[in-house]
Amino acid sequence: MGNELSRRGVLAGAAAVGATIGLAGAADAAESGPLTIRRGDPRYDGLVRANNFRFVGDPDEVRLAGTTGQVVRAVSDAVRAGRRVAVRSGGHCFENFTADPAARTLIDLSQLDAVGFDPVRRAFFVEPGATLGQVYKTLGRGWGVTIPAGGCPEVGAGGHIAGGGYGPLSRRYGAVVDHLEAVEVVVADRAGVRAVVASRDRNQDLWWAHTGGGGGNFGVVTRYWLRSPGATGTDPARLLPPQPREMLTCLAVWSWDEQALARVLRNFGTWMERNSAPGSPNAGLYPILDLKHRDNGGFELTVQADADLPGVDRLVTDLVTGLGVEPAYTYRHKSPWSHMTTWPGLGQPGDVATRRYKIKAAYLNRSFTDAQIAAIRRHLSGETTVQGGMQLIGYGGQVGAVAPEATAIAQRGAIMKAVYSSLWLEQSDDAANLAWVREFYRDVYSSTGGVPVDDGSYINYPDVDLADPAWNTSGVPWQTLYYQGNYPRLRQVKARWDPRNVFTHALGI
Repeated sequence: MGNELSRRGVLAGAAAVGATIGLAGAADAAESGPLTIRRGDPRYDGLVRANNFRFVGDPDEVRLAGTTGQVVRAVSDAVRAGRRVAVRSGGHCFENFTADPAARTLIDLSQLDAVGFDPVRRAFFVEPGATLGQVYKTLGRGWGVTIPAGGCPEVGAGGHIAGGGYGPLSRRYGAVVDHLEAVEVVVADRAGVRAVVASRDRNQDLWWAHTGGGGGNFGVVTRYWLRSPGATGTDPARLLPPQPREMLTCLAVWSWDEQALARVLRNFGTWMERNSAPGSPNAGLYPILDLKHRDNGGFELTVQADADLPGVDRLVTDLVTGLGVEPAYTYRHKSPWSHMTTWPGLGQPGDVATRRYKIKAAYLNRSFTDAQIAAIRRHLSGETTVQGGMQLIGYGGQVGAVAPEATAIAQRGAIMKAVYSSLWLEQSDDAANLAWVREFYRDVYSSTGGVPVDDGSYINYPDVDLADPAWNTSGVPWQTLYYQGNYPRLRQVKARWDPRNVFTHALGI
């Protein structure tokens, strides 16, 4: 397997050289495609829906691209015809960016999914249609390495990496973009539609924009190259973090009690404040506090860590006991990293229901205030038919070792991410679920105009409400909430590489 992937890597490296000198897509010039699917085709309906069934696209055409050259052709055709473009890799956008009715051409990158090693760049390449499960499996089986990306294996790499993805190993190794060496992007600048390779050394501004600037803003990513900063030599096994042999998972469950929930929530925030500095012995722990509505009967903490982390059992025990409330149930088990990250080996579960959801999010630089904890208690204990909740997800650690201006991720001081959510099945329940999660979020941030002004939010968890004055009364624009001081520079990159605004969406730069 490694030899085959290395062979593909050589080809990818050759393509990269061509792109760098302005010959991107030349090798694809003689091929046909991309495949075009239009209304009436039995494949059409399955392609215009993504992960969130609240949104269904209505494009004139879906272009299934499998090479950089085919992406160039699809974008060129759309620009020539004046059709608005939407780009999808995994289809897990929380809003309707890829299913916007205004988008007339949907470029689907699910077939552009190769993963391998590029010896020319001394870096691993990942194409945007590859799921994270595919990435983990290929890197692990081929070379014993991994990346600190997300814990949901069915997510596509395309948008996840560009938005500054994170996951179970990020507190130990940083955000995934901290390992981004270069990126190939099909742009529509003043020179025309073309593929450009951007790196720390060449077209650096375009590379920087893809270290947290979000997908769908500057062009179509057709390839990422990943290598850890400071990695030397030519041995692929030493160019990315090592794949853990196995992961320890600890689950602690509490019976639902309003006072216990408040105490655990407060103490969890205190633990995160004290244990999220770069180099902290506890930076190897990835905790998620899952606070469910009282109708679920309980709430829980999950902690994941490399099972070989020194003193890991003691570190996990200290975290759980430090929350101050004895759990009703605890369980620990170990499983291979490859099993945990591919559920249990495919990484592409199918839909079993018409999934509909609304997600809202925030960064936290510190624990919640007493007033915010009181708001959380009210909404999780009140009478409702909605089965919603919230999660606090561990962040910080090595993520905080990078300066806010070094990448497009501005919130390098954050220690947690808060996620407010509701998930339901039927369209008839849309109004109730949307109202519940929106009011919950607004109440938690009532002192700052209904939004997290102090710490902002995460662009990979997009929420169009932040751009709606009905829900954001803070006077702080959504651009500042997502990008803070990095937004002016992102606008400059946008003006250079997409001056006609070919690539846009509801929260577009």
